[in-house]
Amino acid sequence: MKMQMLAAAAVATLALAGCASTSPSYNGSTSNNGYNTPPQSCYDCGRVTRIDAVGGQQTSGATGAVLGGVVGAVAGHELAKDSSKGRQNTATIAGAAAGAVAGNAIQKNMNKASSYNVFVQMDNGQTVTVNQTDLGSIREGSYVRVYNGRAWAN
Repeated sequence: MKMQMLAAAAVATLALAGCASTSPSYNGSTSNNGYNTPPQSCYDCGRVTRIDAVGGQQTSGATGAVLGGVVGAVAGHELAKDSSKGRQNTATIAGAAAGAVAGNAIQKNMNKASSYNVFVQMDNGQTVTVNQTDLGSIREGSYVRVYNGRAWAN
């Protein structure tokens, strides 16, 4: 009798284990479970279709380095004015190199976009464009919520 009960319990356990699932779509939850899926009812949500950089001037790559190098060379030469000729030359070269590096870094920061146009295809089919100064974690294809005049990662 005990053996029959044990066998029946084992069969029942195996049958119930076959019905169990670890798939996120069967857990009854309404959250997105870590996947980038839209929530069920979001009237101000959509997917980013395009991001355009707006503003920021594009200049040639060497302008900042050349100008910085000239300013650095003059400054280095003036600082070593009362030294020997060899030290003046060394200071001039070192000033030119440091100025070129600084000028290049300044130019790179000046060329960054001042804002971004974010194009969002809303869940209702409408396309919305918002302009914002930073993107945060938003990329093309990101699911976002649009409110207060900007797109927010959802």
